Parts: sequence; C-alpha cells; structure tokens
Amino acid sequence: MEKFTSLTGVAAPLGITNIDTDMIIPKQFLKTIKRTGLGSGLFSEMRYRDDGSENPDFVLNKTAYRNAKILVAEDNFGCGSSREHAPWALLDFGVRCVISTSFADIFYNNCFKNGILPIKVSREDLKKLMDDAERGANATLSIDLEAQEIRGPDGGIVKFEIDPFRKHCLLNGLDDIGLTMEKASKIEAYEAKAASERSWL
Repeated sequence: MEKFTSLTGVAAPLGITNIDTDMIIPKQFLKTIKRTGLGSGLFSEMRYRDDGSENPDFVLNKTAYRNAKILVAEDNFGCGSSREHAPWALLDFGVRCVISTSFADIFYNNCFKNGILPIKVSREDLKKLMDDAERGANATLSIDLEAQEIRGPDGGIVKFEIDPFRKHCLLNGLDDIGLTMEKASKIEAYEAKAASERSWL
C-alpha cells in the first residue's frame, strides 16, 4: 500500500448528504476483483448521461476538478452496502482523501486498508472547507497527516483527530498484509520450531 504522509491537491466540493457506495461505484462495476480500472465508473450515474456523454453539471466533470485528489463531502459519506470497490474506485480516479462530518463504519475502515485518508471534521469546519473547495482552480488544500492538519488556500488551519494505530499504518503504508509481513521473522521461527517438533505433519 502506498504511504500517506502529506497531500496537496485540488479539493472538489460534493454537497450531497448520504452518498452511498452504490452512488460511488454502481453495482454493474462489481464484476471485477481488480483494484484498477474502476476510476471510470466512479459516480458514473451522476457523471454520465444515459447516452454515455458527460454530465457537465457534475463537479468532477468541471475543468477545475477533473484531477481532484480530495473530496469535501456532506454527512454520512459511504453509507449503504459494504463494497470495497468504493475506495478502490476513488483511489483509481486519484482521490486520496475524503473529508466529511461522518462516515459509514465499513467504508471508513476500508479507506484505511486501501491507503485513503478519511477525515472527520465538525460541521463548522466542514463549512469552511466546503467554501475553500468551491473556489474552483484555486481550491487547493494541503493535508499533513503527521501534524493532523488541513491547510486552506488562505493559510487557515483545521486540526483533525485520528486513531494512532490507523495513523501509523497510513504513514508507513501498512495494510493487513503489510502488518502481517512485519512479523515475518517470528512467523518463520514459529514454523521452523513447529516443523522440528511435529515432523510427521
């Protein structure tokens, strides 16, 4: 998993409450178990019209936000079914951070396991960040995970809380497999001991 230490990029405002995982990546894209190639399906029912053409009114189709790395979203982001394809699609599009007042628990956990930083902020701070994100090409935010700070385009700072263990995992690029591999020497020692003590197995 790619490390997350800091991130500076355009933030797209997504002023919709209760964005569920089916909105993030609709069910027709769930046939694959690959983590790549899902970016084109991200928010597809809002990004594209019925004839396949782009919906010019959707934020990620606007010139300023086509390469957004951060989403500033309303309450209860990632609710609905527990599809891991949702963070995969965000990551494949280029989004590494989602900011909201609240997240669905399973989506929130899946983000950390895939190298995406979900940040919970107060309603007051979300309003400030949403205002920053609505500046178009000037909607650049800087995220410093070590300092737990979001810096706005005018230099304003929003502090955020994060579980220390999850912070450690993101800073060091450790998913579940990476965490297991940190104990590789102990695992090998155990297997060697078990093999010598139970040679018949």
